[in-house]
Amino acid sequence: MHIELNSINFRHEKTDTSVFQNTNYRMEGPGFNALFGPSGVGKTTLAKIIAGETTSFTGSLDKKDISRILYTYNLERLPNWSSIGDHLSAITPASRIKALEEWIEIFGLGPVIRSRYSQLSLGQQNRANLTRYLVQDFDGLIMDESLANVDETTKQQIILKIKREFPDKIFLYISHNVVEVARFCKDILVVRRPAKQPQVIKVPGFDYKGEEEPGQETIEHIMLEIMNAS
Repeated sequence: MHIELNSINFRHEKTDTSVFQNTNYRMEGPGFNALFGPSGVGKTTLAKIIAGETTSFTGSLDKKDISRILYTYNLERLPNWSSIGDHLSAITPASRIKALEEWIEIFGLGPVIRSRYSQLSLGQQNRANLTRYLVQDFDGLIMDESLANVDETTKQQIILKIKREFPDKIFLYISHNVVEVARFCKDILVVRRPAKQPQVIKVPGFDYKGEEEPGQETIEHIMLEIMNAS
């Protein structure tokens, strides 16, 4: 399983601004990886290219043993005409109903399961939205700030649960929290502006799975490598 970018070039249509120039990278899966970089550098654009939601680029994209990649982002919204419980039940395959119940419990959505989407807090909205993707069939999932506004304790529970439940899937997690990506991710793909080549640099993360806790010095070293690569 891998995702390989070969000579990817992309320009914004409206501004004709170059976002990626001859970008190459090969990501080996499975695993929980991160896209990291400053705002506006092209993380979301790269994520959409990988997910197949953006096709106006040149170059080639190879996805070996990956037939379906889903993309979820933190501003996405569920329909407001029914409760989130009814909506999630309606879109969940019959074989995944038990998994849905488990995710509802892990995400702490039980007390609000009869509420409509607009009645939820921002953190609850993000968790409800992510739930609908985790109960689908996929080989890869891109989480574009999908856990924004979620408290740190719940966020850790969610990430560790995802790692346990999907050891054979590939994940791309977009976050601006350098401590978070250093701690939880296998590989951090640092995205840089076109003036810096190569545009994507890999920094190995600690890939915490809930077992041996990383020392502060270890995490700080990874964080320094990430920032130096930016």
